[in-house]
Amino acid sequence: MTSFAPVSGLVGGALIGLAAIILMLTIGRIAGVCGIALNAVTASDAAGRSWRLAFLLGLPLGALLVSALGLKDWSSITFPATTPMTVIAGFIVGVGSIAGSGCTSGHGICGLARFSMRSVVATVTFMATGAATVFIIRHMV
Repeated sequence: MTSFAPVSGLVGGALIGLAAIILMLTIGRIAGVCGIALNAVTASDAAGRSWRLAFLLGLPLGALLVSALGLKDWSSITFPATTPMTVIAGFIVGVGSIAGSGCTSGHGICGLARFSMRSVVATVTFMATGAATVFIIRHMV
């Protein structure tokens, strides 16, 4: 069972929003992680690839920094899925991100902030699907 931590969630959400605003204001790009990852591989120009790789490198480095500063102990976190199941799930998420023209960060954070109707539909869809999955796993399986 997870513990209720509203302050951590608020601070984390504010930092994600701030990062999205900074990216939009500085280079005019949307902070959709799946799109950034896909275009880091497919970008034809070095400048387009370099900022994307820096962004992606910053994601795990942020977690390492939090750990190094002693702000969070990650050792108690367990991940019950097997490696093949994780790979399959990652593949499904990737396909869904391409089919939905974006992922949770692109639609849920940036798209909603821009009042994009496509992002509203996408966010409602993945939130409802996530809630249904949790209900099924916890109550019906």
